Amino acid sequence: MVTTYTCQNGLRIVSEHIPHFRSVAVGVFVNTGSRDERPEENGITHFIEHLLFKGTKTRSAKDIAREFDRIGGDLNAYTSKECTCYYAKVLDHHAPLAVEVLADMFFNSVMDPLEIDKERLVVKEEISMTEDMADDDVHEQLWRVMYPDNSIGAPILGTAETLDRFSRQQILDYMERHYTPANTVISVAGHIDAKLLTQIEALFGSFERKSPGNAHVLPTFVPGQSIKHKETEQAHICLGYPGLSLQDDRLFALAVLNNIIGGSMSSRLFQEIREDRGLAYSVYSYHSAYSDHGTLAIYGGTADHQVGEVEELIRASLQRMREGDISNVEITDSREQLKGNLLLGLESTGSRMSRNGKYELLHGKHQSADDIIRLIDAVERKHVLDLMQLTIAAPAVSIIRSQ
Repeated sequence: MVTTYTCQNGLRIVSEHIPHFRSVAVGVFVNTGSRDERPEENGITHFIEHLLFKGTKTRSAKDIAREFDRIGGDLNAYTSKECTCYYAKVLDHHAPLAVEVLADMFFNSVMDPLEIDKERLVVKEEISMTEDMADDDVHEQLWRVMYPDNSIGAPILGTAETLDRFSRQQILDYMERHYTPANTVISVAGHIDAKLLTQIEALFGSFERKSPGNAHVLPTFVPGQSIKHKETEQAHICLGYPGLSLQDDRLFALAVLNNIIGGSMSSRLFQEIREDRGLAYSVYSYHSAYSDHGTLAIYGGTADHQVGEVEELIRASLQRMREGDISNVEITDSREQLKGNLLLGLESTGSRMSRNGKYELLHGKHQSADDIIRLIDAVERKHVLDLMQLTIAAPAVSIIRSQ
């Protein structure tokens, strides 16, 4: 059973007790991501995520790492376009230590100027690594094409230029604005008890910071094309279309549709482009949903001289589906796959913690697995066909190729 408790300062604690598990996963979710950054701040959210691992008033960066290594636990973090998460997974009797270290990082990080300068170099290497991986970089280029005038289209990692401009005070000011109780959710799942929840409230439930709120500018989708030339063994292509927001009632119908397009090994694009024609090793589609908009994207990696053929096959497949070429069998299979993925994911404390935290942070509520299964089962062929209209407009296209 999932329960939500709101502390006196507005911070929310979401907990799920799973008595037959021996592990506990805990995550600190902050409702801020690269989308909340001003142009001169691009990359600062991700940079802060790195800096919270660089030492507190009582622990060095090595001490933080050793705390988890010596107990066989995991500690990590990620930054997305709309949220940041710091999380740990440990055996149940080590959960109090995990919570204490996460709180220490959250409240007591020193932000030493020398560590800040050193971490700039680390993140620059991360940016270079992403740019070297053309199958990642092509997605970054796609977002720039789709949303050129909105922060949602900017890279989460930022750029070398913006990184060089961040001052310690700028970092602290950003945290003061966004790392607030109202913006924070603590999610914990696994073999937990009341004592652990009391500890979480004691550590996180009394700090005070006023949140200005996240005033997002609604992004406008822009069709267009970007071609980037670099030495690669393959050409990489992405097509992007408008999608649906997290608040849209049709979201599960789009999930069913995405599976049919390219979300599984039996999908249209995987079967035609890889299995039937041997034109690609990797070809897939995905949907990214955010608070007020979404994006449906399709990726393929192929030989440079075949990129035009792959693009034509993708467009032709979508056209046939717009004309009604989607069977009831495909709808049924896609629904069952979604339900299977959902239920299999519930076998991990980490996935439960993450799912519960994101739902509370982004939706302000919890949806049980049974609720979601009912929504998936309610998807019919007509709902999926209606959503094919999203692909009528000209897409945004990103290509990375050597010639």
